[in-house]
Amino acid sequence: MLIRITPSIVPNLLTLGNLFSGFASIVSISNSDYKSATLYIFAALLFDTFDGIAARLIGATSELGAQLDSLCDVVSFGIAPSYLLYQYHLYQYGNLGLLLASLPALFGAIRLARFNAMLDSFEDKIYFTGFPIPSSAITIFSYIYFLSLKNLIPAELDKALLIAIPVAVSLAMVSNVKCSNIPRPSICDIKARPILAFLFVIAITSSIITEGKAIFFVMALYLILSSIKHLILYIKTFSVEDEIDEQWNDTQ
Repeated sequence: MLIRITPSIVPNLLTLGNLFSGFASIVSISNSDYKSATLYIFAALLFDTFDGIAARLIGATSELGAQLDSLCDVVSFGIAPSYLLYQYHLYQYGNLGLLLASLPALFGAIRLARFNAMLDSFEDKIYFTGFPIPSSAITIFSYIYFLSLKNLIPAELDKALLIAIPVAVSLAMVSNVKCSNIPRPSICDIKARPILAFLFVIAITSSIITEGKAIFFVMALYLILSSIKHLILYIKTFSVEDEIDEQWNDTQ
């Protein structure tokens, strides 16, 4: 019996590349090779980016691809950063450390399940509901490898951040905060969102110039600005609803 090869094999292989990279990162963490672990996670991010692009280019988007992508993401961007947190620092706190370290994996799984439940098409979204799980993983890996390991953060602050960061990104993943998606590399998308495209270029440039040290701050700023924007929109919506209620009461 011949194996049927369809166009979807291309994006699915890229998705499996994401899973392999996540697994390789976990193995590297177990060997305390944090440099390789971080490189593998960035490789997973590239695979995760290009599998969707490839699927849309060849018209091979499918429910199977979406589910496979989420299963791979929970390993690479959920379990791997959780294991890194525990192996690197949180093991010192016993069962409490185990619980804290597990948060990115647990909340990441919820985030992906919610994303799949809300998925009504395979088109790019202008924004995500909640902090994307790859962004959460990059935040954790970039802080530990580029800042904490290199002793660029004062010791006491470092200890506090290694607890605060997983809690913050985990809660952000399951929040209703709307996080802007990166504009696609097309003239139409860049024209539609020029400021976001410019900020993305600045973020990439600063990360390269600082040899990765700026990545954590870029991710933190991304989350903070998204949260502020969400709060402002919420306040405006709440104010409009109050105004409508007042007008309605006045007419009675």
